[in-house]
Order: sequence, then structure tokens, then C-alpha cells
Amino acid sequence: MKNIRNFCIIAHIDHGKSTLADRMMEISGVIDPSEKWQVLDSMELEQERGITIKLAPVRMFWKDYQFNLIDTPWHVDFQYEVSRSLAAVEGVILLVDATQGIQAQTLSTLYMALDYDLEIIPVMNKIDLPAADPERVGAEIEKLIGVPKESIIQVSAKTWENVEQVLDTIIDNIPDPSFSMDKFGIEDDIPRALIFDSVYDPYKGVVIYVKSIQWEIQTGKKVHLIHSEKELLANQTWYFYPNYTKAKSLGSGEIWYIITGLKSVRDAKIWDTIINIETSRGTGKGWEKPTTDELKKYLIPGFQTMQPMVYSGVYPMQTDEYEKLRDSLEKLAINDSAITYDYESSKAFGFGFRTGFLGMLHMDIVKERLSREFNMETIFTIPNVIYILKLKGFSHDRVRTGENVVELEKTGLWQEVVKINNSKLKLNSDQMEERFELIEWKIVDREWKLETIALRSYLVVRSGWDMPDLWYIDKIYEPYVNVEIVGNTEFSGNIMELAQDYRGNLKTMDYLDDERILWKYEMPLWEIIVDFHDKLKWVSKGYASMGYDPIWYKVEDLVRLDVHINKEHVEAFSTVVHRDNAFYRWRDITKRLKELIPRHMFTVPIQAVIWSKPIARETISAMKKDVIAKCYGWDISRKKKLLKNQKEWKKRMKDIGKVSVPNDIFIKMIKR
Repeated sequence: MKNIRNFCIIAHIDHGKSTLADRMMEISGVIDPSEKWQVLDSMELEQERGITIKLAPVRMFWKDYQFNLIDTPWHVDFQYEVSRSLAAVEGVILLVDATQGIQAQTLSTLYMALDYDLEIIPVMNKIDLPAADPERVGAEIEKLIGVPKESIIQVSAKTWENVEQVLDTIIDNIPDPSFSMDKFGIEDDIPRALIFDSVYDPYKGVVIYVKSIQWEIQTGKKVHLIHSEKELLANQTWYFYPNYTKAKSLGSGEIWYIITGLKSVRDAKIWDTIINIETSRGTGKGWEKPTTDELKKYLIPGFQTMQPMVYSGVYPMQTDEYEKLRDSLEKLAINDSAITYDYESSKAFGFGFRTGFLGMLHMDIVKERLSREFNMETIFTIPNVIYILKLKGFSHDRVRTGENVVELEKTGLWQEVVKINNSKLKLNSDQMEERFELIEWKIVDREWKLETIALRSYLVVRSGWDMPDLWYIDKIYEPYVNVEIVGNTEFSGNIMELAQDYRGNLKTMDYLDDERILWKYEMPLWEIIVDFHDKLKWVSKGYASMGYDPIWYKVEDLVRLDVHINKEHVEAFSTVVHRDNAFYRWRDITKRLKELIPRHMFTVPIQAVIWSKPIARETISAMKKDVIAKCYGWDISRKKKLLKNQKEWKKRMKDIGKVSVPNDIFIKMIKR
């Protein structure tokens, strides 16, 4: 264990993280210098876009030391995946572009690493470029983490300059894996390991990535997944080099993976604890398998389920491809536990799915993968976040059946309800979850009944058309996030005006140096998930960056806004917005719909409605046919008769005609 170093690289997009990882693998002999670049970015989408989407571990050897690198995604959508990687290592390399300086999303990941008490090694990349400014960027890093700028390693991953110095510094500064026991507060000597990721292989089944806390595992041993309550036989133990490499046994403190034979990644929960059940109690005559409660005392702390942040309706472009879409989502979900989906239907699109994503980038990747891997062309409706509603009573259908409590449990939002009520639970979180598993909306005892009274009047809402009518609602709670923006002083006015337009509340503003500012805002999640990042890049000419962290739910004056086209409610356009923005937002939307929807043979009214009150209207005029074109020189009575017949025909068409809404309109209407 003393000769093992586990670490991650945290950096913003295009700061050279994947290139530095390539140089490390080349120097240590893992890959040949003639191989293609960005070896760890194995997905086609990763290579095309130049971003890391999925974490990838690799083992290297340097000066009699074993290095285990976990290459992590950079985008805030995959922050939970980054947090799992940080939990599996003892140090991180903070990689900063010498031409751009520290970016906002790097800051959010850096704060997470500091929370884990990891060793930070600052490295400045791209010093070979003419635009590099090591003095300014070094001063930024020094101000941020307190490391003297003289001790920051300056490298060029492209030209190999000083990369070996980074490897030597890892040996000297990053502690050995025994640090993980102190980090998790583990005092006993029971062998256990942490699952920090899992993937599905069509030939091997589910492959779980694990970090051994104190365990030397051998092939053929029985292991137990505590949270998943599954017992497995470790058929094969392998490590990453970077491809799967077989090993007879793997030692304590190492990062490796186990082939389980499971059929879905949902069966191997992320951040679960693996334990050798035989070692936990010893074997011999009279040996009994430990109970679930006995095993839970060996859990590695920090387990939490992955919850989607954004929901969107997903429908097939052709209505007869519903079964194909269902099969495609099932196959994607086998390999991506972050995707959730439930059946739903719409008058406009037919049958589809209400699908949850980690964020807009994750949603874009899923849409692209459906198209490429499954030849599935889809329609994604306007994205929404999860709202919590406090109802005035218990008369709503979902409350009477207990469906709302089940949703609160599945999403984990019952904890937010407890915070909202400021109640002191008699039951702890584990006991609360056990009760959720035991009941089928039948109160089992008085104590549990007291705890569920508060939960019964709360409702989870994932979309605009899922929002109940106004008379049911007492309060609406909206998710808020902490937003960090880094930008140049030259554009500070534009950036602050944009944040204010998106309902941002400024908390702090700090100068990183004479030219760059760090703003910290509280903002509603819905305001930033769609196009805030694009607008931020536009107002700052591409120089500003942002990152965000979910924080809490807050009461807001929100309304449900619907669109009626030709007197029919189009559910796909329903959304939830702040009352102050409703009129201006939907006045623009009705105008845009007027431009996007093609003209028909009858007039098409478009209305924006708050609950049941119209607030904006536009009318698409009917296409006209010159029915009297051939009546040149005819009697006027004949012309009047033709015009009257046309008027009556258009009136009938308005009553029975159907408006054709092109599918791409729903994509165009997402952005403001």
C-alpha cells in the first residue's frame, strides 16, 4: 500500500487534461507514443467533441510506484460522477491553462476536492503557447489555494516539457491509500471496498469499478453488496492498463474491477460498499451469514442515489416507433444508471416517456446516442426541473392513493420536505427509508403516522402539464442553485445584467486579479439549464465561464403557463415560470409560434394562458384562394355567391380542421 498513489486530474474543457493523461501513459510505458491521442476518451462522441463524458481509470508504473489515475468528466452535469472519483483517490492535479486561467467549473470541482481533504498539486499547462501568461495565472492560483506561484509546476503536455516532474511530485505529495481509512472514519480492520462506477459489457455483464479500502481480493471469493443486498462470486478480477488486464489477486488500496455477471448497472448501486462476508465474522463450525443490519455497520459513508436534475418528454418522430424507442431507452439505461424514464402520453405526439437527465449536456448526449446507436429519431419537449408543491388539503387523486409519498421517497425529496417543515424526526434517515420499504400506503404505527402527516400534503411535479389546478395549491417550491461565474472586468456590466434578468441574487463578488472577477449568485435552476451558458458566452465574447451546485428549495410565486393552438391545449408547451416574467415570456412565444407554424386553410388562434386566464394572443391568418379569378366580366351576384360559399367552408374547416405543428418547432422553442 505504501507504493500506491491514486489521483484524479481536474480541469476545464480544452485545458489539456486528456493530453496530460496521454503523456503520463506514454512516459510510464502503458501506451506507445505512436498511438492516437486522448486514449481514455474512448467514446465516439468524446473524440468528436473533445470532451470527457465518462470517467475512465488507468494503471501506470513509475519508479517502483503504482499510479491509479481516474480521468473524470469536466462538465457540471456529471458532478456526481466526479464526486465518486474524488472519494476513490487521495490527491488531485489541478490543471490550469496558462492562456485562460482558472474557470468557474474548475472551481466547483476544486472545492469538492478540498471538502474531501485531498492533496492538491497545482499544474499550469500550455506554457509553450505565445499567449501564455504564467505570471498572471500563477497569481490567480496562489490567491485561490494559497500555494506560492513559484512552486506551481509549469508544463507543456503537448511537448512533454516537465511532465516527469509532475509524476515525481505525485510520489512526494500525495499520501498512500491508508489515508482513505481516516477520510471515511474507518477504525476496524474488516475488508471492504467502494464501488465508484459500473458499466455494462455485452459479453461480461455488469463490470463494477472498485477502490479497495483494506482488502486483498482473490478470484473465486464470495462478496456482498450491502445496499443492493446482493451476494456475488468474484469470477474474475482485473485492472485497467488501460484495457482490461487480468490479475490473480488485487491488493489493498488499489483500484480495480470485478466481473459480476449481473444484467443491469442498477443492480450494482454506485457508492455501495462491497464486503467479504466470510472475513467479517470468520468461518468455521456454526458459521452463519450476517444479517443486513449487521452488515450496515460496515458501510462506507457517503452513499446517495443519483437523482436527475432535468426532465423532458421523449417521443418517437414516427408514432409507430414507440416500441423501438422503449427498447432503445432500456438498452441505454442498462449502461447509464443516471437515466430514468416513465411512460406518458400526449395528444400532440402520442405515446412516449417522461425522461430524467443530469443536465442539458447529458440530455443532448442521450439524444445523440439514440440517433447514432439505435437509429432512433426523437422529439424532446421543453425541459423542466422538479418542483415541490404544498397542497391545501388531501383531496388530490395522487394524495388519496398515496402516490405522492411514493414519489417523495423515490426522488429523495422527502428530506427537503422535512427541511421545509423544520421538524425534528424521531426516526433517522435509515429508519425512514426502511419504513418506506415496508408500507404500501398503510400506516403501520402511530409514530410513523406522525412523521407522514407532513409528507401527505406535498406533491412532486416534473413537468408543466403535471402541475395540478390552482385551487389545489398552497405553495410552490422551486429548486435553487449556487452559481459561480468567472469573467473579465471589461464585461462585468453585461454579465451582472444577464444574471439579474435570469432572477439571480448576487452574494459575493471577488477580484481574482486586475482583469478577472468571480461572482457568486443564487439562481433558480430552471433559469439556467436551457440557454444561460450560451447567453453568458455571447455577452462576454466567449471569455466567461460558469459552474453551479444544487442547494435548496425556496418558495416562489410561480404559475403554470399553457399554450392553446386552435382552442386545443398543447401539453408539450406547458411549463412553469415566475409570475413576473409570464407576460413578457409568453407574448414573445406566441409571436414566435405565429412565425414557425405554417399557415392553414383556416385562421389559427394561438393563446398563452395562465391557469385558465388568457394573457397573450396571436392569430395566423388563413391561406386564401382567389375563387373569383375566373369570373372576369361575370355578374356580381355570381361573385358574391362564390365568396359566401368560401366563407362558410372556411368556418366549417375552423371547427373540424386539425393544426399541423412541425416537430422541429419544439426544439426551436426551448431557447428564449
